[in-house]
Amino acid sequence: MDRILEPEIMDGEAEAAAYARADFSDSNQAYVRDVVASFPKNLGQVVDLGCGPGDIAIRLGHAAATARITAVDGSPAMLALAHKALHGAGLAGRVKFLEGRLPGVDLPEGSFDLVLSKDMMHHLPDPQVLWGEVRRLGRAGAAVCVMDLCRPESPAAAHEIVERVSPNEHPLLKTDFYNSLCAAFTAEEVRAQLRAAGLPLSVSQLTERHLCVKGLLPG
Repeated sequence: MDRILEPEIMDGEAEAAAYARADFSDSNQAYVRDVVASFPKNLGQVVDLGCGPGDIAIRLGHAAATARITAVDGSPAMLALAHKALHGAGLAGRVKFLEGRLPGVDLPEGSFDLVLSKDMMHHLPDPQVLWGEVRRLGRAGAAVCVMDLCRPESPAAAHEIVERVSPNEHPLLKTDFYNSLCAAFTAEEVRAQLRAAGLPLSVSQLTERHLCVKGLLPG
């Protein structure tokens, strides 16, 4: 099926709260575990683009004592949840949250050893704004790990995935999940985006609904 755009960010408090209550702990922990194992030499200055309620940044802060993490999101409702989560995490000195939208996040270019983003790219009408920020923010040799949804073949397939994976979730979250699947990219589309951006990163389809982009920026 063709890609169907959805709203870029979750501005509503009800939608943000429904997302934060959902249990992404297994997926988020697996992502952090993979990042730490794949890029042990890049766990210094880290930026997390599209951080949502902050779970990835906080998990990485606990997993990597050397990491100094700047987590960015465009939704004040999400960032309010992130600040609340950070309050009890004991990581205030190493994790900070910043409101900002891509492109043009208010951060200096070439200042990060590791650029992360999980489940954000499908929100963007133009994915090149993400790849442009990845190139701008990462210093030479920086590591990149971007995980996102992968678009199914049909709306029926998207509905089937939603009902199988999250049958008991809040209706707002189920609707958002369906819309996100329809707005996601295929692995081949992402490979074409990376070629256009001149980024030597690899794309792997991890499951029927997830893909991952990994690698190092040119040195």
